[in-house]
Amino acid sequence: MPNTNLNSVSTCAPLDSLDKRQLGRLALQIKEWGKALGFAQVGICDTDLTSQEPKLQAWLDAGYHGEMGYMANHGMMRARPQELHPGTLRVISVRMDYLPPEAGFATNLSDPNLGYISRYAGGRDYHKLIRNRLKKLGDQISAELQSLGFSQANSRPFVDSAPILERPLAQKAGIGWTGKHSLILNQNAGSWFFLGELLIDLALPVDLPIEEGCNTCVACIKACPTGAIVAPYVVDGRRCISYLTIELAGSIPEEFRTLMGNRIYGCDDCQLICPVNTQAPLTQEADFHIRNPLQQPELLSLFGWSEAEFLKLTEGSAIRRIGHKRWLRNLAVALGNAPAAPAILAALEARRSDAEVDDMVREHIDWAMRQQLAKQQAAKQNTASSTQAPSGTRKTERLIRSIRKGLPRDA
Repeated sequence: MPNTNLNSVSTCAPLDSLDKRQLGRLALQIKEWGKALGFAQVGICDTDLTSQEPKLQAWLDAGYHGEMGYMANHGMMRARPQELHPGTLRVISVRMDYLPPEAGFATNLSDPNLGYISRYAGGRDYHKLIRNRLKKLGDQISAELQSLGFSQANSRPFVDSAPILERPLAQKAGIGWTGKHSLILNQNAGSWFFLGELLIDLALPVDLPIEEGCNTCVACIKACPTGAIVAPYVVDGRRCISYLTIELAGSIPEEFRTLMGNRIYGCDDCQLICPVNTQAPLTQEADFHIRNPLQQPELLSLFGWSEAEFLKLTEGSAIRRIGHKRWLRNLAVALGNAPAAPAILAALEARRSDAEVDDMVREHIDWAMRQQLAKQQAAKQNTASSTQAPSGTRKTERLIRSIRKGLPRDA
């Protein structure tokens, strides 16, 4: 005689026996559970991304991924969720807002002695937080299915660290449309949000995509400091400041250094200029608020952090993953772009012989010292170049004016 547990498992109905009414009700419940878990929006789509494959291949063939080898390592699996997680029938796409209060965008960008950090990275690293909540959502779905007498769902959460085209999936799921800067835009939330996916073997009803709302606007393309948006919807990662300060392991090409201004970790310019972002809501997640040491931080203070201080003060933050040397590299560039100051030159000279500095960082320090010395010399000669810091370029000045006009709450 079989034992009771085995017998109860054998009576569970397979998931493909769920009817449309049951699946529709479950889809509504999933959206309610998702919002209760802190997601601002939940959408559902199928796994068909065949239209994205030639675009992905063309982007890779052009070399726009630079040193991001992981973008090419898995072939077209990135556009095939059902290969990433076998059995997947639907993708549950979620949005979590991250715009912190007191963002101080214009205040930060207008002061070349402060370090600008992309606002997604000022608080806790989002990867684990969102992944854990997606797992809870999957557990809730399975619990509900079991209560109805069905088998558990086979689901798996992903957040930005797996070979999956999350933005096209989010677009299919109705989270928003793809802007010309390649980010997902939502009419009510702009682009200040993270994305996550739960791949699942349930034939849930799908949501409808949102029609593109960019129309003829090309503000993001014109505002990019380094010209990284080479065509609408196409970003050359090798030129992007986020790539240069985060993904690039070695030396930052000199042609981009002065254009970086005081941006030491990422760049938000294409989002800041976007008119859709004027009504973006503040995050409800306190974990995404900017930490005190990173709130309008002084470049010299950050540059003085030892590796131990860097690791301590960035614990649990996305910033930590670039390591102390890349942190110093980025700061050296920003210090080179800052107005001439004896304190900056002294700090650069002191760091140059520091045991924590390697040849790669030292090369950036040398560049920064040359920049500082050239400004000092120009100041002595009373030339116009001495009064204009690189962060005060016309693009940045226009951006700052735009922020103060369009984003007064966050300026």
